[in-house]
Parts: sequence; structure tokens; C-alpha cells
Amino acid sequence: MKTFYFRCVIIFLLNSITFSLESQNDDDHVDTLSKPKNKKNNTNLKMIHHQEDLECLDSDKQCSTLPYPCIHCYMNETCTYGNQTLATCKANVKCVGEIVFVKNLTCRYCYQTELWEHKCDKKTTCSSASSPPNYYRTNCTVNKDVLCLGNRIFYKRLRCNWTGGHRWSTALILSITLGGFGVDRFYLGHWQEGIGKLFSFGGLGVWTLIDVLLISIRYLGPADGSLYL
Repeated sequence: MKTFYFRCVIIFLLNSITFSLESQNDDDHVDTLSKPKNKKNNTNLKMIHHQEDLECLDSDKQCSTLPYPCIHCYMNETCTYGNQTLATCKANVKCVGEIVFVKNLTCRYCYQTELWEHKCDKKTTCSSASSPPNYYRTNCTVNKDVLCLGNRIFYKRLRCNWTGGHRWSTALILSITLGGFGVDRFYLGHWQEGIGKLFSFGGLGVWTLIDVLLISIRYLGPADGSLYL
């Protein structure tokens, strides 16, 4: 009977030791897998730089000449629209001169800036030759040397007026000289009409005269909906 109890105690001790060793190995395995992952994440975080951060490295320029986002300005939002006002600016990087300085600006919101003071994303999926004209909504960003109130990225409604590179003078010359073979239609991208015009010899001359008239008054334009150059 004593021998039986003694064997049970030994088996219990061996199982406890085995379980402890397996748990320690699992913990070591988890640590081994997790440490390289954390190291990789830290490396990636150190390597990520925004374009704005790269443009605002320490410079030998005058602090007052630095563009946005290298400076941060505090502006009076209660100013009168169109009037000149002052903004207190502070440089975010090392530069020459006083870090805190004052700049002049026109009292206006960023969406009220002139066309040459901001850039907008152009879209070429609309028809520029439609009547009435098409408009689309796009994102616009103020130039870095412009100070204004509000968000520097805003929405704007623009008229669709993009061009695909077709010249009106080229289309007109082709219509007058080779219009009977449909070359003007091929040039503008109207392939089906161009084939029909080719095999009908310009509609026995009638179709050719009509196309010359339509192109001369800019009624017939490129098939992609773009404008002439």
C-alpha cells in the first residue's frame, strides 16, 4: 500500500515538472515571436516621414520667408473681409532671425483666394463641350506662400474645361483638304462617322461641306468631350 502511494506522489511530481517546463517554453516562444515584430514596427515608425516634414527641416533661410507648414500663424478671425491685417507667426524649425515674427495678409478665408493662389484637382471624366456647361466638385489646396483663414484644403465647384490636345486649326485644315475621306472625323475621335464618311466619299461632298461648317464654328469638337487648344 505504501509503495502504491509512493508511486502516485512520484508521478504527480513528474507531471508538475513537465507542465512547468512546457509553460516556460511557450512563454519563451511567444516572446521570441513578439520581439522581432515590435522591433520591426519601431523601425517602420522611424522611417515614416510626411512630405511636409521633409520640407521643414532646419534651414539657413530667414524665418519670415518660410512657407506653410514650416510656420504656424495666429490670425484675427474678426477682421473685415478684404482689409489688410496682421498675423503673429512662429517658425517650427531652426532658421535665421527671430522665431516669432509678424506677417501681413488679406483678411479672407482660404476658399476665397484667387485662382492663382490655390491648386485644384482636375477631372477629365466630364464633357467640356456640353450645353449647358457641366460643373464638378473637387478638392483645392492653397499655395504654401499664401496665408488665409480657415482650412487650407476646401471644396470648390469648377466648370469642366479640360482639353485632350486637339487643335481647332488642325481639325479645320483636315476637314477642308481631306474631309472627303473622313480624316477630320478620325482626328477628332469620331471613328464610326469617319468610316461612314470614307466609304461614302464624304457623302458625295455634302457631308464634307457640313463638317467644314460645323468645325469652323466649333460646334463639332473632339469625341471625348474636351475643348480645342
